This record gives sequence, structure tokens and C-alpha cells, in this order.
Amino acid sequence: MSKVRIFVDSISDIPEEWIDKYKIGIIPLYIVFQEDSYLDIEINVHDMYNKVEMNGQLPQTSTPPPADFFKAFRPVIENGEDVLYISVSSHLSSTYQNAVTASREFPPGRVTVVDSLNVSAGTAMMVLLATQLASEGKSAIGIAESLETIRDEIQLNVVVNNLDYLHKGGRLSNLKNLLGNMLKIRPVLYVSHGRVLSGVKYRGNKQRILKKLLSSILSQIHRIDHDHIIIAQTLEKETAEWIRNVILDETSIKKVHIIEGGCAIRSHSGLHSIAISFILKSEPLVHTQR
Repeated sequence: MSKVRIFVDSISDIPEEWIDKYKIGIIPLYIVFQEDSYLDIEINVHDMYNKVEMNGQLPQTSTPPPADFFKAFRPVIENGEDVLYISVSSHLSSTYQNAVTASREFPPGRVTVVDSLNVSAGTAMMVLLATQLASEGKSAIGIAESLETIRDEIQLNVVVNNLDYLHKGGRLSNLKNLLGNMLKIRPVLYVSHGRVLSGVKYRGNKQRILKKLLSSILSQIHRIDHDHIIIAQTLEKETAEWIRNVILDETSIKKVHIIEGGCAIRSHSGLHSIAISFILKSEPLVHTQR
């Protein structure tokens, strides 16, 4: 049986530790600035975003063409491994479609493409699950089937620090941006069926808002999968660690991962945003409380 090599795009915010540990392949998206120059997101991501902040520009992501996927997949296939590619939501990017196009250049069954219908920590959660299934010896097709069964249960909530990036991205009018920032309104974005939507709009201190969101999440602890929770942060490491400690102290969650939301969260929600991803089961779990 062929071994499975897992690939994901750079907007998933997979940490270097996972890339090295699980030998995950990264398909870089491109960044487009106003002067129409392109930078590889995978390269020097911190320097790139510092440049964006200094210049006051909002970066736009550009999808890698099918040729990029083919170039990345070919040596793996020639080495006798099968490829499992997990893409950012097809509703947010055409990476899924381009990966499918590239997969047709290989023998049937050698490249399997899964639409995560998520982004950042939500996609990272699918990658984490895929690595576990691969270690159990499942085939790429078998892993894909398992992921597609569970993907609608993967939740992602993003607390936006301010409305500036939503405004720059054309999702808020000038007036709403002005009033929202004056009133310190911080919306919580969430992913549903592959689309990013605006949920509850909190007002006031961010720490208090995070406590409310965390309380809302933990109120469903009897349905939350207890293996993993992922927190994505942008310049909010201490806050993310505080959230992790609360979860570990008050629940039976086994592992809370903290990753840097360098691509998706930072470029579309702005600095000082916090995202939390977890798996919410449709039925209550048994023996979830300590």
C-alpha cells in the first residue's frame, strides 16, 4: 500500500513544527500589492506583513495555477507515495479547482483533493486529523472520506480586534467603520458551509468579549470533541495562552494548540485577532467532564 503525503496551501497557517513532524507539503499562495508585485506567502511571512502594515496596504491573495500543484505533486507520485491535498474553502479561493485540474494529470487515485470548506485554524484542524488517520495506515481516499464526513462539525470563530480590515476589504461602509470603531464594536466571524459570515457583535473590552465567547463555547462542552482545540493568534500570544490555560483547567480537552494566524486571519481580520477552532458533534459525548 502506498504511503500518503499530505499537502495543504499556505493560507491554512500550519505551523513549522507540524510541517517538519508530519512532512506536510505546502502549496504557497501569492500575495498581490498595489504595484502588482507578487510575493510568495510561504517565504518571509513576518517581513511581508510588516511591510504591509508600514505601507498601509491591504494584501490580496492570488491562487497558484494548476502547474504549481503539478510541480509539487509529481516528485511525490514518482517516489511511490499518494497525495492528499486539503484546500482552503472553495467558496473563498479557486485553489481547490486548480488542484483538481492538476490531479487529472496523474493516474486515477494517486492524487486526492479535499475541500476543507474552512480556513486558517479550521483547515489546520482537518490537517491534524488527516495526519492521525495517515499514521493509522489509512489510504488517501479513506482519509478524504473521513474528513468529508466530519468537516461540517469543524467550527471556527474569529474575534476581530477592530473593523479597519473589514472596511479595507470592502465589507463595511465608511460610516459603519467609523461608528463601529468609536463604539469599540468587535464582531465575531464564523465559517458556515465554506463561507465566512458575521455573527455576534460585541462591544467593549476585548478581554471581556473573549470571556463571553469562551463561556459560550464551553457551554457546549458536552458536544465538543476532547482531542484537540486550535487557537490562531496574531500578536496575541499571551491572550492565546490565557485561553489555552482556561480550557485545560476547566475541561477535559487533551490538547490545545496555538498557531500564528499569519496568512488568513492577519490579512483579512487584522492584527490582534484571535480565532478558535474545535469540533462540535451533533450528539452529546459521553463522560466529557472531569
